[in-house]
Amino acid sequence: MGMNMVSKGVQNTLDFLTNQFPDMDVMGISGNYCSDKKPAAVNWIEGRGKSVVCEAVIQGDIVNKVLKTDVASLVELNMLKNLTGSAVAGALGGFNAHASNIVSAIYIATGQDPAQNIESSHCITMMEAVNDGKDLHVSVTMPCIEVGTVGGGTQLASQSACLNLLGVKGANKEAPGSNARLLATIVAGSVLAGELSLMSAIAAGQLVKSHMKYNRSNKDVANIKS
Repeated sequence: MGMNMVSKGVQNTLDFLTNQFPDMDVMGISGNYCSDKKPAAVNWIEGRGKSVVCEAVIQGDIVNKVLKTDVASLVELNMLKNLTGSAVAGALGGFNAHASNIVSAIYIATGQDPAQNIESSHCITMMEAVNDGKDLHVSVTMPCIEVGTVGGGTQLASQSACLNLLGVKGANKEAPGSNARLLATIVAGSVLAGELSLMSAIAAGQLVKSHMKYNRSNKDVANIKS
């Protein structure tokens, strides 16, 4: 996502300044204001990497038939859980249900820095009823998605294949930086889908039931012989 490139530029600048001003003391190349791999208000306010807003309108009948809940329940749950609950907890950029799950998965699959999930998962999820309360408007605002499509882990075979599958592998010669921007929008869109899924499961009272059904083995492991 460009940090190493910036570090090289800063190091060259420091070398130049040191030659010009021999009495200058260089304490370190990073002063932590960046703030990399740490939750920080500066990233939440000013952004870092790519800043993306993703939104969608979900028709009421889809909310009922597919998500197994209703618009009013989702809007109320989002207000009480993602907004009020997170505020009471003193969250910093964590006004969402589980953005970090999706961000971490995509980062590992596409060769990003998994540790940057910390600030890249900063997200506020909003839901409101529209069209006379019949439909659901949902959005995620993510101010610091840190992604790249060249260098580092993006060159690994499996990760490179995933980027190719998404149509963002390598650099775009016609529009430099557009592949990274598109990858950031893919991350945000995936987070929005994940927020809809989990919030609907909670609103419908299906979260624990689905975990027990799909995340647990039905086999009696005590009786399995090696």
